[in-house]
Amino acid sequence: MHTKKHIGLRRALMTAALALAGSQACATPLVYYPLNPSFGGNPLNGPVLLNSALATNKHTNPDLDEARDALENKTPLEVFNETLERSIISRLATAASSKIIGPDGQFVPGTLETDNFTITVADLGNGFLSITTTDKMTGGLTTFQVGK
Repeated sequence: MHTKKHIGLRRALMTAALALAGSQACATPLVYYPLNPSFGGNPLNGPVLLNSALATNKHTNPDLDEARDALENKTPLEVFNETLERSIISRLATAASSKIIGPDGQFVPGTLETDNFTITVADLGNGFLSITTTDKMTGGLTTFQVGK
């Protein structure tokens, strides 16, 4: 019934079981270290995690794609004209602001008229000024308050 081979195997298994039962289990405590810097992890992991997220992100913004296509399809002349327009508008804004800002850098109460806009600076007292911009073509108003 039992062959010598089976008896030898049985003895080996019994010996292994006794050896394992008598030995001590060794383990170290499980310690959690966060990776994400937002949750206490090492700040040096931030760029790695961001690059990994960007590499796996398959979503696209259709509005951004249209804007990118419109920008890429502009001729050098169109780009030059837009840059020139921005430069002129910047200089006009600087010239207009120099008339409502004094040499000390403070706003000067008064009114500035341009072809399209009326800019009114009014002293509200207690160190506050009200600046109102009126669009002459549409009648639209923009008002904000600043401290002196």
